[in-house]
Order: sequence, then structure tokens, then C-alpha cells
Amino acid sequence: MVGKSDNPNQALWEKGDFTRIAATMRESGEALVRRIDIGSGVRVLDLGCGDGTTAIPAARMGADVLGVDIARNLVAAGSKRAAELGLSNCRFQVGDATNLQPIPDRAFDRLVSIFGAMFAPKPFDVAKEMVRVTRQGGRIVMGNWIPNDPTLVAQILRISSAYTPPPPEGFVSPMTWGVEANVVERFGGAGIPADKISFARDTFTFRFAGVPSQFVDEFRNYYGPTMNAFAGAAKNGREANLQKELEELFSAQNVGTDGTVIPATFLRVEVTC
Repeated sequence: MVGKSDNPNQALWEKGDFTRIAATMRESGEALVRRIDIGSGVRVLDLGCGDGTTAIPAARMGADVLGVDIARNLVAAGSKRAAELGLSNCRFQVGDATNLQPIPDRAFDRLVSIFGAMFAPKPFDVAKEMVRVTRQGGRIVMGNWIPNDPTLVAQILRISSAYTPPPPEGFVSPMTWGVEANVVERFGGAGIPADKISFARDTFTFRFAGVPSQFVDEFRNYYGPTMNAFAGAAKNGREANLQKELEELFSAQNVGTDGTVIPATFLRVEVTC
């Protein structure tokens, strides 16, 4: 394990089976890796890697990849995928984005964190650790969901929050990583000047073989935050309300004619160390 974890998110992301959701995101993961200049021999740390949506495409392009995730089940799933594909250049380890010891300083040419590190607590510690393990002149690429964005994931999280208990005191919403000023402040605390940070709006597209209501069921049964929302809704008999809200959202956002195809906007952050 990389670092010692007291991260409360471990239980959240080990709940259900996020690989079911990740399977609908593979195409966009591969496309993103192609866009961020990851080639043969490049040392890549994929932080909050899940089961390898971006780690495995990077390894297929010849990079030397270490995937780190808080969830033990996802690390096991990623290791299995890499082994089945014969990718000896792709390893997975359990670890906490707030404390990446014993990874040495400046060990990686690229650090990639797509909807991963944004969910870790202590965002200033996360930024410092990302900068610490990236070599001088190397790059960090983050993908972060955007608060109040009208597209799918921000709206799932918004709807779900109305059915779950209020967070503990001191909780910092992961969605704050989708605000450019916060990103600049956090990396500034790690010694990165604002002119070394760039932003772009980008899209991840979810592709699911069934109809939107079936895709909602995947989130209900396998995605930790949605599972928690349904558990909260069940306590006061509001499960049907939550189901209806999510089905309306998924149906409205579906642009597919064969199955479910839903694009979701995110903030792509690029940092030069």
C-alpha cells in the first residue's frame, strides 16, 4: 500500500462495484489519453485510477504506469484487467491521494487523475502530493466535475445530495475542484504559479447498452454515492421520488438512439511542474 490511509472515502468507493460504471466510460478514457501526449517510456502515475479507465490505455501506448486508488476492490479489478491484457508495464496499488509516501519525489513524468483525486479529502495536501511526485517540467492532468454544471454527473450528485444526511463539519465538497480559482489556490499552495496552470472544458461520454432507466439502476446498485442516496431516501419513504428524478435526468440527457449515450462536461486541468 502507498501511504497510510485514514481516508473515509475508502468505504464509499469499495461499496457496490464501480467497474460497472467504468465500463461505460472506456471510450472516453482512451480518447483522453491520446490527447494528453502519453507515449512509450513515459512514467505515468494514475491517481484515483479505478480499474484502469485511463491507466490501461496509457500502458497500451507504451507508458510505464502505476495506478493508485483508495478502493481495494478496484485495484484488484485493475490488476486483473492488466494481467488479462498482458500489460507488464501497468501496476496497481492501494493508496491515498493525501499521502503518497513512500513514492519518492519527482518519480513521474505525468500524473493523471480523472475524477479521482478530486474526491479525496484535504485538497491542499492532495495538490502538494501531486506536485511532489511529478518531475520538474512534468505535467499533471486532472479531470474534475463542475459544480452546478447542467450535464449528467454534476446533476446526479446534486440530486443525490438532497436525499443524504448533511456532511460532517469541515467537509470540503469534491466539486470545489471544478472551480478554477480553487485549483489555482491549491496548486499555488504547492508552489505552482498561476501561469503554469491551464483549463479547458472537455467531455466524457457514457455509453450503456440499455435504456436510460436501466442505466439509472446501474448507478442505484453499483455507484457508491447513488447507493448512499437511496439508503437515505429509504429512511423516509422517498426512494420512488429519487428514482423518478434520476430517470427523468437520464432520459433528458440521452442523445443516443440505440442504447443510452450521455455526454458529461468536466474541467480539464493541466499543470506544468
